[in-house]
Formats: sequence, structure tokens, C-alpha cells
Amino acid sequence: MRIDILTLFPDVVGDMLCESILGRGQERGFIRIECHQIRDYTTNKQKQVDDYPYGGGRGCVMLAEPLYNCWKAICDEAGRKIHTIFVSPCGSVFKQKDACRLQAEHDRFIIVCGRYEGIDERFIEMCVDEELSIGDYVLTGGEIPAMVIADAVCRLVPGVLPDEECLTNESHWDGLLEYPQYTRPEVWQGKKVPEVLLSGHHENINKWRSEQSIERTRIRRPDMFEKL
Repeated sequence: MRIDILTLFPDVVGDMLCESILGRGQERGFIRIECHQIRDYTTNKQKQVDDYPYGGGRGCVMLAEPLYNCWKAICDEAGRKIHTIFVSPCGSVFKQKDACRLQAEHDRFIIVCGRYEGIDERFIEMCVDEELSIGDYVLTGGEIPAMVIADAVCRLVPGVLPDEECLTNESHWDGLLEYPQYTRPEVWQGKKVPEVLLSGHHENINKWRSEQSIERTRIRRPDMFEKL
């Protein structure tokens, strides 16, 4: 799996995605994340990436040309058009099923990070295959959503996590929230680990965890519970 991220802050994004589990996944060759500096593809000495919007209004809009030049260079290097995602508040909300879809359907894709008041619509019309949002709110740029999507997809790639159980027992995998987790010490601040987890009886433990997942989903996410 390879992900190419178009951004004005490649060092920040790249450093974050090279740590911990994703860092080890890259070292072992299961995934590759490349961040590309959009300013390197500008056509003037000022390395200008934005300008005032037609029709007036506050702020600036990212220029289509440097975005396109960067995007085209990646596609030309690959010898094909690569599936391209623009992270935007206007996109559909990214969910676990989208992470699974992207991992299953694409061995490589591009994420475009916007800034300022957005990017020129003509680039979206020409190059973008889908728009995704990580929630119904606005951020100062697309770098955080890009990292969220990259992280969620890359951890699904075989080999990045130790085994499949690391995925299937987590929240949202089967429409439920994950059950509560505990570790040592057995008693902390007067609170004790539930007895069933100390019993060694795996059937009872699995039953307790299942009940806890259902109840936690009912209380915290009634929207998800209604779909069960």
C-alpha cells in the first residue's frame, strides 16, 4: 500500500506518520507514505500557491496549477491515473467502512490537503475521485484529516498489525463499540478489575465482553445501536 499526500507541510505530516506502528510498517515494506510539497510545483519565483477568489470574499483560494502539476507528476511516475481523495468539509463523513474499502480496492491513492478558503473547483472536477470529511466541523487545513485517513487505512494492511484479532475486536469493526479494557494493578484507587476477567473462564469472559459492547453502544451511540 502506498499513499501520496499533497500538502504545504510535508515535514509535519511525514514525521507523524513515520512513528510507532506505521513507522514500523514502513520499515518492513508493508506500507509507504510519501508527502509532496505543493510549493515545489509552482510556476513563479514567489512559489505562490494561492490567490484571491473570483466574486470577492475573505481569504484566498489555492491555485489549481501547482496542485495539478504535483498530482500529474505522481501519476506520470506511476504510469497511470491514481485514485485521488480531497479532504474537505463538503465530503462524505469518513467511517471504518471507507477505510476497509480503500484498503481493499486500491494499492495506492493520493490525498490532497487544502488550505485557506479551499482549492480551485476546476482541480477537483478534473482530478479528484472522491471527497471525504472526518466530521461536521471545519479545520484550518487538510493535514489532520489526511493523517486520520492514512492511519485508519494503513493499519488494515496485512502485516502492519500483528494479527487480524487486533482489528476485529475494536470499536466499529462489527457495528459495536469495544468493551472496557483493564490492566495491572488489580486494584487502583479503590477500583477493582471485574471478577469475571480474573476467572480464567474464557466463555464467561467472552460473554461479558459481548454484553459490555452492546450496552456501551446503547448508551454512548444510540444511532449505532438502532442499526443492530
